[in-house]
Amino acid sequence: MFTPIDPNTWPRRDHFNYYRNILPVGYTVTVRLDVTRFRAMLAHRGLKFYPSFIWCVSHTILSHPAFRMGVDKEGNPGVHDVVHPNYTIFHEDDHTFSDCWTEHNEDFAAFYRAFQADLAAYGQNHGIKAKPGQPGNFYCISCVPWLDFTAYSSHVAGGGQPNLFPVITYGKAVEENGKITLPLALNIAHAAADGWHTSQFINDLQALLDTVTLTL
Repeated sequence: MFTPIDPNTWPRRDHFNYYRNILPVGYTVTVRLDVTRFRAMLAHRGLKFYPSFIWCVSHTILSHPAFRMGVDKEGNPGVHDVVHPNYTIFHEDDHTFSDCWTEHNEDFAAFYRAFQADLAAYGQNHGIKAKPGQPGNFYCISCVPWLDFTAYSSHVAGGGQPNLFPVITYGKAVEENGKITLPLALNIAHAAADGWHTSQFINDLQALLDTVTLTL
């Protein structure tokens, strides 16, 4: 469901208009997430990191309307009740990747099984889109497991509009002094989210990784 925002009561009305129509700019924030406890929990339960981490991100997004924003056909802003993860699949044979997506489900076990089923059905499809039927209410998440980066940024060429939905990229996990961390970069249009929104999202995601217990 897509719910329009009432411009008469929206505190960010002027901010949205300014950063959408006058100065269409996006920004990137790169942080290090502590996944020490999260990885240990997954290893103990025999769960894969990629789908489990994606579920945590999708679950956290549900509590942050700024990361579920979109516009209708007339360009009016609104909020989706849920956004589904669009993630990348790497092909070892030719070193290309393809997009795939899985419908988010608050039931972790149901999402995990659906993710595995999508990989089995579409994981060998090459080209940009491995699975057809991508919904309009999605966000992007991908992994660069070969690189422990300290910063990342993406740009829309030709003066195009930055994406209202978040684009999340995380990198290689490294261990130092018994602590395992990984870099995570979040790209978002300034029209959708300010620094406060992004800070709240990242803090909530870290808190979830520190406490969640997942099971099939």
